[in-house]
Amino acid sequence: MDTPVISDIVVRPSTEIDVPAMVAIYAHHVRNGLGTFDPEPLHDDDIKRRRKNMMKRRLPHLVAERSGLIVGYAYAVPFRKRPAYRHAVKHSIYVHPDHLRSGVGRLLLPALIEACTAEGFRQMIGYVDAENQPSQQLHEAFGFHQAGLLQGVGYKFGRWTDTLLMQRALGEGGATPPATDPQDLPDREPPARS
Repeated sequence: MDTPVISDIVVRPSTEIDVPAMVAIYAHHVRNGLGTFDPEPLHDDDIKRRRKNMMKRRLPHLVAERSGLIVGYAYAVPFRKRPAYRHAVKHSIYVHPDHLRSGVGRLLLPALIEACTAEGFRQMIGYVDAENQPSQQLHEAFGFHQAGLLQGVGYKFGRWTDTLLMQRALGEGGATPPATDPQDLPDREPPARS
């Protein structure tokens, strides 16, 4: 992956040294935002373990750095655990509270799209709080469309929240089969569709 530099922000793969900054960013969003519903902030070891697990599975884990400060991070995880979904990922982006609406997401999202496409993934899914217009607009600017609205699925800060399901094809998307993969070779006839 090329390391994009716009202004004074560099997007690059994360390292273990970045973990404390990522924990602090995530803690802010746990306490104040609707982008995550974790009840408590994560610890360094939690993110280190998740990061290593993602990297073993060819899943990108990126940070945005400005003048030595981590101002945001993004990553992709499997969309679902079943093998049939192995070509789809879902993603998350978290931005430092002092750098919201400063273009950090506009650097992280395309870098994440590029990295996932390069690894052969075909679909990217995002869950966006339905009231978060800036996030919705960011996703739409990079080719995501609304695939659905999940009503009243989150409860935080004493109220129910709705979530937009957003989707974007990567590479050839669903237009062609994926590259030959041993898991794609049938050992029996596929079930008939009715």
